Amino acid sequence: MSTTYASNVDALRRELTELKSVSRDEARTMPPGFYTSDDFLELEKEQIFRREWICLGHVGEVPEPGDFFTTELVGEQLLVSRGQDGEIYVLSNVCRHRGNLVETAPNGNRRSFVCQYHAWTYDTDGRLKTAPLMKKAKAFDQKKCSLPQLNTEIWNNFIFVNLDGMADPLADQLDGLQGILHNYHHELRNLLFTDEAVWNTNWKNLTENFMEGYHLFSTHPKTLQPMTPTQLCRKVPGEDRWTAYRSYYDPEYPPRGPFHEDLTEDEQRNSVLFNVFPSFVVAVAANYTLYLCLRPAGADKVAIRWGICGLKSDPQDPEVVAYIDLCKSFNVEDKEKLETLQKAQNTRYYHSGPLAPDDLEGTIWDFLNYMGRMVGADRELVE
Repeated sequence: MSTTYASNVDALRRELTELKSVSRDEARTMPPGFYTSDDFLELEKEQIFRREWICLGHVGEVPEPGDFFTTELVGEQLLVSRGQDGEIYVLSNVCRHRGNLVETAPNGNRRSFVCQYHAWTYDTDGRLKTAPLMKKAKAFDQKKCSLPQLNTEIWNNFIFVNLDGMADPLADQLDGLQGILHNYHHELRNLLFTDEAVWNTNWKNLTENFMEGYHLFSTHPKTLQPMTPTQLCRKVPGEDRWTAYRSYYDPEYPPRGPFHEDLTEDEQRNSVLFNVFPSFVVAVAANYTLYLCLRPAGADKVAIRWGICGLKSDPQDPEVVAYIDLCKSFNVEDKEKLETLQKAQNTRYYHSGPLAPDDLEGTIWDFLNYMGRMVGADRELVE
């Protein structure tokens, strides 16, 4: 470890620890290196993204046996598959022979996965089915050459993976959040749209942006502010694994049905925006769900797998198309602001600034405290 690396990373870790002792009234942001340092990103990869539950996508992307999609998480090549038994598997997408990619397509349906290098063939659950001309190889044991199955959990129809296999069960850590979401019945909502993108900003910038309503009036004056005004945002008490706020609809805005019959009148008038730490951000509206699965693609880049779910089932329904278009519009607005933010953070003249009151940026304070618990200077790092 170089002296420069140690000083930069250690300084950020000390700052995170110091923030934990600061009162909410004195809450402040982190300095620029938190969002620009390649070395700090490496720390996050090892201490957070390899150890925590990370959302990869939605079960609606693999509805039938044999359906799959490929993705990447902190350098690991992953294959998400619906097995012939109906179960969802997250597999290492690396052949057990010479280490080439097994599946190179972004998504599709396969009866089996065939590495195109030497035609080793795997079942949809990762078991090795055939390995041409290998019977005479004394060191070859077919039963020991399955693709590794990674620790996987389905929560509210979202697919989570834990790379090191050591994390506590996810659902148990989200009981409080589940209580808030119960009446929205996200498990009944159909996947209507998915897309992928890379934005030129740090993953934490997008996480924080999604989770605060302070910017709505300024960044989204025509798309979101008329519907969910900044002034009507209300913080929800969070817990160690998540934070949330309710974004209330303008009373003059038309009702946003169809509603599930369990929704209270108050729940019909707001969206719940939450962050399952570290990088899964979701807006559950009365009628639709918008979600973003975020993965670091560099200190100044974030890979996004995002989608929209709803009670309707036809992606071509005019109302669905209109909602998708709305989401695309405010995503463009956020992308523009976050990419200029990333440029501005590469400066020596900005240090830290005060956070807005709890209803507007209290979720960011929760997120920074989570980061402190994970990689603060008082935390013993895992080797």
